[in-house]
Amino acid sequence: MTTKISLIFYIRKSKINANGQVPIYQRITIEGKRYEISTGQFVEEAKWSSEAGRVKGNSEEARSINNRLDMVKSKVFDVERRLFMSNTQINFENFKNEYLGKKERERTLIPIFIEHNRKIKELVGSEYALGTLERYETSLKHTKAFLQWKYNISDIDITKIDHAFITEYEFYLRTERKCANNTAVKYIKNFHKIINICLANGWLIKDPFANYKSKVKEVIREFLTEQEIQEIMNKEFVTERLEQIRDIFVFSCFTGLAYIDVKQLTNNNIVLGIDGDKWINKNRQKTDTNSKIPLLPTAQYILDKYAEHPVCLNEGNLLPVPSNQKMNAYLKEIADVCGIKKDLTFHMARHTFATTVTLSNGVPIETVSKMLGHTNLKTTQHYAKILDKKISEDMQVLKSKFSNNLQTSSKSVNY
Repeated sequence: MTTKISLIFYIRKSKINANGQVPIYQRITIEGKRYEISTGQFVEEAKWSSEAGRVKGNSEEARSINNRLDMVKSKVFDVERRLFMSNTQINFENFKNEYLGKKERERTLIPIFIEHNRKIKELVGSEYALGTLERYETSLKHTKAFLQWKYNISDIDITKIDHAFITEYEFYLRTERKCANNTAVKYIKNFHKIINICLANGWLIKDPFANYKSKVKEVIREFLTEQEIQEIMNKEFVTERLEQIRDIFVFSCFTGLAYIDVKQLTNNNIVLGIDGDKWINKNRQKTDTNSKIPLLPTAQYILDKYAEHPVCLNEGNLLPVPSNQKMNAYLKEIADVCGIKKDLTFHMARHTFATTVTLSNGVPIETVSKMLGHTNLKTTQHYAKILDKKISEDMQVLKSKFSNNLQTSSKSVNY
């Protein structure tokens, strides 16, 4: 315990009563903050010792008042001991509330969760994507349902949330909500953020997640092969709508940009790179990390194609991108028309860029990571898969090297 509590007694000469006595006050100092309150005792000024902080002499009056002051002093340090034993931080506010018998306002989970989501909503479009808000709203809905299912209550005091609560919540998500492993882990992660807010504000002392462990299982991410990309690019569509969706999707396959970043692209994001060619320079909406991507010919062709499109001219964007929901719905049509059996989504374009367009063509994974705007190479490894074809090509180089070395060694042997 490092916080020091000091206590002194003093008289208030300015508050003399009708009997010519002055009140005795106590001054408690914690972290440089003072709390002053009357002891309820009065004494003649001449009988008070400022140095000792007590009444002079050994009269019955002196003994009675000094005993009362000792009781006050004992109460102060009893409060300090209770705070210490309950593992409560000893600070000015906690001490004052305990000393006066005031209980700290009970804080419950749901209002804290709602307030968190309100702040996320306010920041949608600047710091958060709409999808982030939707995930937290769903997480809140599941939390409320769990409280009803397990405890038959609509809210809970945050101090009652412990390790058992979390494991039961996870069990509920997996069984009652039928969530897959990674989905359940993500909801628990969202809930963990709310608990972290409580810890950061000092509303919780012990972290209920301290001994909790969960593991995200790696999901095999689908991507398009070179042949499938060509099939989509070469397909002639009967409707302009599908052709436009195809072009935007292919643009993402050759830039690695996520949906929201493609939608937000403007002329300001096209710059001259270190090589003198055009690059995309944009901060990712999701993480605010910078992506710098040299424009490949296919991507440049698509930008040129839509340069005079009415939507682009009116809104100042480089491509006429519809809503993500419409994009994914139309991509399913495109997959059917092209005979592609994979679940074609816009996000698959990002995986296709990482695996088929770049890594499989000899671009180092560190470079791929930089273009994707990742800060961690591990994240990139989830996007970019090293294919058997790439392993074969790389090993052929190694085989050739060893073969040449072997031939050289054989020639030098004297038979």
